[in-house]
Amino acid sequence: MHYYFAYGSNMNPTRVTERGLEFDDLFSARLDNVELRFNKRAMKDPGIAYANVMYAQNSIVEGVVYQLSDAKQILKMDHFEGSPVRYSREQFWVIRLDGSRLAAWVYIANEAMLAEGLRPTKDYLNHLLAGEQYLTSDYFQQLSKTPTC
Repeated sequence: MHYYFAYGSNMNPTRVTERGLEFDDLFSARLDNVELRFNKRAMKDPGIAYANVMYAQNSIVEGVVYQLSDAKQILKMDHFEGSPVRYSREQFWVIRLDGSRLAAWVYIANEAMLAEGLRPTKDYLNHLLAGEQYLTSDYFQQLSKTPTC
């Protein structure tokens, strides 16, 4: 099977459907030893941030896993994520709520696209918050307190 782990705006299933991604199922999962950072520069406004994950021991990032209808579906997300220029697509082990692990595609911002001191827009953050049903209440509360522009 083919899986895509979304931790950014694609946690919003409506957005993913509008982008044409075909999937058979979606469910909660997490990445271990990474943290969510808003440090990927937006192309149209370099002062605006998009989500990224970076290594951080003993941290987790929660998100949504999409079980893709076929292997080629991930290519649709490459366009929206700007892969391979803005984000690279890599495989990570993600952990389901039952503790089982599976390999999933994850987009990681390329180093040349990173900057500190950025904030997401409220609209962008709302796409992340739209994934509430796939997040723990603690993670959702933490996410909802993210400062925005």
